[in-house]
Amino acid sequence: MIKEQRHNNHVAVRNSHIRTIFTLLLVTCIFSVPSAAISQTKHFPTHPVRLIVPLPAGGSTDILARVVAQKFSDGLGKSFIVDNRPGAGTSLGNELVARATPDGYTLLFASASIATNVPLYPKLPFHPIRDYTPIGTVGQSFYVLIVQPSLGVNSVQELITLAKAKPQLIQYASAGQGTITHMAVELFMMNAQIKMQNVPFKGGAPALIGFMSGEVPVIFSPIAESLPYFRNGTKVRPLAVTASKRVPDLPDVPTLAETGVPDSIVMSRTSILSAKGTPEDVVKILNTELNRFLQQPDTRERISSHGLIPAGGTPAELTEYLKMEIERWTKVVKTVGIKVE
Repeated sequence: MIKEQRHNNHVAVRNSHIRTIFTLLLVTCIFSVPSAAISQTKHFPTHPVRLIVPLPAGGSTDILARVVAQKFSDGLGKSFIVDNRPGAGTSLGNELVARATPDGYTLLFASASIATNVPLYPKLPFHPIRDYTPIGTVGQSFYVLIVQPSLGVNSVQELITLAKAKPQLIQYASAGQGTITHMAVELFMMNAQIKMQNVPFKGGAPALIGFMSGEVPVIFSPIAESLPYFRNGTKVRPLAVTASKRVPDLPDVPTLAETGVPDSIVMSRTSILSAKGTPEDVVKILNTELNRFLQQPDTRERISSHGLIPAGGTPAELTEYLKMEIERWTKVVKTVGIKVE
């Protein structure tokens, strides 16, 4: 009887030890998974990163993306590869990143269309706030309202007066229906309470060429793209800029607010986004590196040469910008009744 009791006690102790060991192993496994993930995150990136450009190769956005990709590669020690995915008005590349694994290895080099497309295309399969994690802003640019001397106006108010006298008879060039150059004019017309006729071209460069040749008398053009014409003495008249204050390259040209048309600031931001759910540590690494190289003189010079003012900033600031842009352009689209085929 005593032997049996001793045997039972021995079994109980052994079972207790087994349960203790099993519990310790379980706890170790539970806590080791996050630790491994954190370790991998801290060493990000461990392999090449794709930077998706939703536009064709060779354009100014693509060239700028390659500058940024090289800077990331130099700073983080792994290749950042530009992957051009044009199509569907940037939607093809945008959706690719929205559906990518949220690990920071597939990034989007986004333009202003990421926000303006939301109200224009209600059935988009992605949303800038819902489906992306913001990384940071590369740069921002503004636009200048220019007219041909043949139009006979020397100020914004004279243009407004003429447009009210001849509604929809004055034509303006845009990069295409629903592009930022089209939306900028729609915002201006809404605030000035006038109507002009859109002449859409297949891109910003053809639109500017069409304007400079005299084919169309009015355009809202990116400042950097217009500067060479001003410096070469081309006889066109810059009337106002869409910035909140005068820009250094055109110090004598007033802002639209100064000319009596407030709330007409149009800014085009180039930014970097990742898929929703990208780890915070990865976002911090990418954002820190972006802000670091944006302060380098050679980077600032190269970005400025593409018409952008180097920006930087936090992911939270980029999110707020996107929210404000979506809200503003939604109001414009609804008020004016813009429809895109």
